[in-house]
Amino acid sequence: MQGMQVLIGALGLVEAERFLAAVSRDRFNYTEWRRHGLPQMDVDELANAANSLAAQRSRHLPKEPNAVVKALHTK
Repeated sequence: MQGMQVLIGALGLVEAERFLAAVSRDRFNYTEWRRHGLPQMDVDELANAANSLAAQRSRHLPKEPNAVVKALHTK
């Protein structure tokens, strides 16, 4: 029960539930994934890399959200 309280305290109820659902599916081994599935970075490096990727992707998005839909309808 203490582990659940820590998980909910850190992630919030909804994200804790999502995490548990993700690691409960199939034969997923969270410990193994944590050891080998993530880049060998500290939290700050990982956050910086994620922010860089998000910035790169946002540059490729249309300025107007419906621009893609409008472009498809004009063809």
